Amino acid sequence: MSQDTTVEQPIGRLHWMDALRGIALVAMATYHLTWDLEFFHYLEPGTASSLPLKIYARSIASSFLFLAGFSLYLAHGKGIRWQSFWTRFGKIVVAALLVTTATFFAMRDEFIYFGILHNIAAASLIGLLFLRAPPLVNILVAAAAIAAPIWLRDGVFNTPALYWVGLSESVRRSNDYVPLLPWLGPFLIGISAAQLLIKFRLIRILAGDDAKKFHVFSGLSTVGRHSLAFYLLHQPILIAIVWCIAQVFPAASPDPALSYMQSCKAACAAQQSESFCSSFCGCTLTELKSQNLFDVLERGELDVNNDARVLGISRQCTRTAQGQE
Repeated sequence: MSQDTTVEQPIGRLHWMDALRGIALVAMATYHLTWDLEFFHYLEPGTASSLPLKIYARSIASSFLFLAGFSLYLAHGKGIRWQSFWTRFGKIVVAALLVTTATFFAMRDEFIYFGILHNIAAASLIGLLFLRAPPLVNILVAAAAIAAPIWLRDGVFNTPALYWVGLSESVRRSNDYVPLLPWLGPFLIGISAAQLLIKFRLIRILAGDDAKKFHVFSGLSTVGRHSLAFYLLHQPILIAIVWCIAQVFPAASPDPALSYMQSCKAACAAQQSESFCSSFCGCTLTELKSQNLFDVLERGELDVNNDARVLGISRQCTRTAQGQE
């Protein structure tokens, strides 16, 4: 019986992979810049959550996970190199914990408890189970992962300990929420793509000396080779730049009530209809003002996730909005 040697020979550095990863990182930075400009009131509240930018952000996340799955197979398709895997995995976990810790202290109401790095870490562990599976099986599992949140959401997952799964009916707000489902899908598709390219010996067309044509993207390739460092550093640098600009050219102060409505609708629209969100946000604004809580909220002195008064207003306005649909 002949041996399968499709992954026996070293492939060499895939410069185009570095370049693609660099493009994804730069795209991510442009999206985060939009968030920063909104935070400092240079853009209208809700801009970063608008449909076009939401599609843009999800496309970026999908590309990261696809490339992560692709890279996992290239590195371990021949056989899992455990020391290399655990070293890389450890770096990702530490970086994810740094993001969680930093955002918990900087923006506690919307801190990142399961973002893109958390997802890559979890998907990398699960992906090991699919390295030897046929590409068709991986694609079918990927399709099931993508479809799961549409059909399998349930209240049993509405606990913080299970938010990471992606089947909750409601979750705590976060500035970067990338649960395992449906986002395991792009990761497994990346594994499948690598399997097919190697199986049909197409990968070598893009490797070695042939990849020099991608050196026009040398800057992007450099960024791609240091993706973890770029991810951790780009946002603090962007925030510092926008903050410095704001000290010299401050943005006009927006109407607090208008800002609240735009921000509330943008957050609500992720799970509810436009009519529900308009009713719900208008109701909560009215109730917050009537209970003299709106100014306290604007000053950041109200814990919206735990304050009994706010939770009571939320429940009341949810019933009101549901009755008006």
